[in-house]
Amino acid sequence: MQSVCVFCGSSSGLDPAYVDAANRLGRLLAEEHITLVYGGACVGLMGAVADATLAAGGKAIGVLPDFLRRKELAHPRLTEIHVVNSMHERKARMAELAEGFIALPGGMGTLEEFCEIITWAQLGLHTKPCGLLNVQSYYEPLLHFIDRMTTEGFIKEKQKGLVLSAETPEEMLAAMRTFEPIRVEKWVDTRARA
Repeated sequence: MQSVCVFCGSSSGLDPAYVDAANRLGRLLAEEHITLVYGGACVGLMGAVADATLAAGGKAIGVLPDFLRRKELAHPRLTEIHVVNSMHERKARMAELAEGFIALPGGMGTLEEFCEIITWAQLGLHTKPCGLLNVQSYYEPLLHFIDRMTTEGFIKEKQKGLVLSAETPEEMLAAMRTFEPIRVEKWVDTRARA
């Protein structure tokens, strides 16, 4: 992988472990010569992962909607910054630039971005690895919910494998490197349409 998109909070969260994980991930990306692609802001976990990547000599590409740039949230030292018109364009551009996706802890925006990129994988629009960095078991409730979706028949068992999970950045990159694309030809029960 030459580039990874990181979805994460514009806040730092209450547990210092979240910032520590963002810093570790940023340093690891730089050490592995993997370009960081992210939302372009200088605040919260977003700022932490970018700062750590840049401090370790790595490359960081930000994608930021113009309305957020005008609020002076743009990181001032990025390798590249792409200013787009909308949140929809932001996600599409990040997806174009990245060869994999990692979600650090975050709020509704992080969850929405990760769920959309997983949906695109489920639909066969991409075959890139997607993972939850499960710092301090932050994503355990979501992983349990994905299990529930499966047991209730909304997700095929095989599709659960689209969501990688790891506790450390090192484990996450290792899982992403060995990821095999998952293809499910048809997940809609044809009886439902009859």
